Amino acid sequence: MMKKSLQAIFLLSLVSFTYSFPLSTNKRWIINAATEQRVKLACVNWPAHLQPMLAEGLDKKPLGEIVAPVVKMHFNCVRLTWSTFMFTRPNYGHISVSQTLDSLDLKEAKQGISKNNPFILNMTHIQAYEAVVGELGAQGIMVLLDNHISKPDWCCSNTDGNGFFGDGYFDPNEWMKGLSFVADRFKEKRQVVAISLRNELRGPRQNEPDWNKYISEGARVVHKRNPHVLVFVSGLNFDLDLSFLQKRPLALDLDNKLVYEIHWYSFSQDQNMWKTQPTNIVCNKVTQSFINRAVFLTTCKNPAPLVLSEFGFDQREVNLADNLYMTCLMAYAAETDLDWALWALQGSYYLRGGLKGAEETFGALDSTWQHPRNPNFLERLRFLQRKTHVPTTSRTRTSYIIFHPLSGNCVNANARNELYARNRGPFSRWSYGGDGAPIRLMGRSLCLKVVGDGLPPMLSNDCQSKQSAWSLVSSSKLHLATKDDEHGGELLCLQVSPTNSSQVVTTKCICIGEDSSCMQNPQSQWFKLVLTNVLSLA
Repeated sequence: MMKKSLQAIFLLSLVSFTYSFPLSTNKRWIINAATEQRVKLACVNWPAHLQPMLAEGLDKKPLGEIVAPVVKMHFNCVRLTWSTFMFTRPNYGHISVSQTLDSLDLKEAKQGISKNNPFILNMTHIQAYEAVVGELGAQGIMVLLDNHISKPDWCCSNTDGNGFFGDGYFDPNEWMKGLSFVADRFKEKRQVVAISLRNELRGPRQNEPDWNKYISEGARVVHKRNPHVLVFVSGLNFDLDLSFLQKRPLALDLDNKLVYEIHWYSFSQDQNMWKTQPTNIVCNKVTQSFINRAVFLTTCKNPAPLVLSEFGFDQREVNLADNLYMTCLMAYAAETDLDWALWALQGSYYLRGGLKGAEETFGALDSTWQHPRNPNFLERLRFLQRKTHVPTTSRTRTSYIIFHPLSGNCVNANARNELYARNRGPFSRWSYGGDGAPIRLMGRSLCLKVVGDGLPPMLSNDCQSKQSAWSLVSSSKLHLATKDDEHGGELLCLQVSPTNSSQVVTTKCICIGEDSSCMQNPQSQWFKLVLTNVLSLA
């Protein structure tokens, strides 16, 4: 069986990869090093760092049938997590998967793996990890290897011994040994495009001098062992904070391989805000905080790419704060064309927090691993999976796409000059000169004009009318409004119909002022004007 396992790894390594790598960076963008064309990372997280030290789900489906939905859901990369001990301690990484499952009394998981992936059981954990990396490459998926934790377990808490350099399980020398091993082990795997130094540094020991010292050393270790991969660097406080780099930037030359990463969840700040304060005000507050904590790195003197390497929500949509946060985040991610990695792929875990078969409600797949947990959310993500901006040295023509983050649709005009919303391209292009200016349909001498409350706006050649003068009117900067002068001068906002997500109308604006008692949900009226220099968005 061990011989067959090694043969399986060898065969996977022979499959030609469909992308041209390595990747590099050009200011805030990740690019193909050979062509200098932008490569946008639209990733999903797939954990392999918990106690079983095995990519989740191999008890539910054959490996290839887990990877295939990743492709079908339009993700182009996987952030595959790993624990340090798996690569530094023989009694972790060099024992068989079967032995570990037995030691954890995971009988059902072992039976499932025996049925769906029997070749995995007699592999060592390192070999099993390589098999997963191999299958991802075989199906054209880029891989980011993420050092998630030292001792295999669920992550994270301030007191789990894995939080910061010098904690009980986090010896800096052992950590660098693990990084060196992984960088060297996977340097011939072209699908491995990046290595993340560490997930969510945290805890009472965290401090900026040690962060700077060890992150710099770890980055150099990875770059020396494998100069082709991108090196991902996370911040402090559960990777919510890189703001300290405004005072003291990281003095690190990695030959255009340095990338920063950041996390953003509804609970990254006081989650209760979403339930007790107006949504427009909260969205503006948390977005500005995100900008201050990390986005400055993309616009500073020496800009670098920033990847939102974890975000997500309860995909059952039963958590109000989660739902409101996600629409707010999607508006900002669309505006800035962020690279990102959704948490998470898995519908369940072998073992999490002592619970066997625990369900992951943030998972893109359901607990059976057979179906998407929330197909509508995947449809909403489609626009974020596209590139809307590419680096350029010349003056290129730009335009706007009108994106509706709650539905994932964009405002389009058909040949009969009728408006509708959908998430599939090609998308109508618009021009806009700022508050009080018309929103013009490019290629036609027409602009958006309000007709009345509850009615679709029309495309009109009367672009000088006050009813064609649009402004961003709320603190979230997500309401597009104009006055209906023919019916009393009432301010009306663009809205996707609550009963028909393809219909665009104008209605009375919801909670656009500073009234702290206005608690209606305004997100059906949220639109983001997304500036793009990409000529074709399919």
